[in-house]
Amino acid sequence: MKKLLLLCVCLTLLTACATRPVHQDFTLQGDHGKLSAVLQTPKDKKTSPLVIIMHGFNASKDMYLLTDLAVQLNERGIATLLFDFNGHGASEGSFLDMTIPNELEDARRVYAYAEKLPKVQSISLTGHSMGAVVAAMLAGELGQEKIKTIVLMSPAPELTEDTARGDLFGVRYDTKHVPQYITLPNGLKVGRSFLSTTPDVKIYETAKHYTGPVLIVHSVDDQLVPYVYGVQFSEIYTNAHLEKLHGLDHNFTQDTPGVNKKIADYLEAQLTD
Repeated sequence: MKKLLLLCVCLTLLTACATRPVHQDFTLQGDHGKLSAVLQTPKDKKTSPLVIIMHGFNASKDMYLLTDLAVQLNERGIATLLFDFNGHGASEGSFLDMTIPNELEDARRVYAYAEKLPKVQSISLTGHSMGAVVAAMLAGELGQEKIKTIVLMSPAPELTEDTARGDLFGVRYDTKHVPQYITLPNGLKVGRSFLSTTPDVKIYETAKHYTGPVLIVHSVDDQLVPYVYGVQFSEIYTNAHLEKLHGLDHNFTQDTPGVNKKIADYLEAQLTD
């Protein structure tokens, strides 16, 4: 019996090693310094679809919501590329200099890197919160010919409205005399660059040019970015499905694996035969 159990354990470990994706940490030049990134590709596959995953405001590529999604996609034979925007995580740059336009430029450069990878069948984009805004705008710029599909998780276009009226996460400021920075309740300092440029970012106007399939996942109980913004985003597209969730916060912490399974199932259906 002990020998049989040992054999089963060994077979399980061998299977896990055989299916574990190839993991590559690397850096590439972004808009404000080098970006920290990780590429995970399926073993023993000549080619595979790739999903670029983008984090949100003051988050990083190591956020559980995103790393769990990457694992679920890798298990389905889909490659993933996660990276930290400038001023976030392990990337270079200062958070005080971060803006949506320079994050969009970061995303363009990540896409350019991914486009040259030899084993990539197609490229899709997924983003959470402000990362969803960047993903949507990049897809709008590149179009369906270059982006197979996109997934927007709790998209946050309200940032343009908030900064236009001088109210970011409950901190008020004078839009006619924008301060060098404001300090959020959690102690994070947001710089003048972000406060000054965000009201003029053309999110919907840019994103609407994407005509491929879109999945938007948003909770009606999101207290940070109201569900209505998920609805508004869905209305700009010709081919979008809005997945209405209940009882979950902005980051889906109450059921992260369950939400990610919905997203992974969708991407698997879209990207694999």
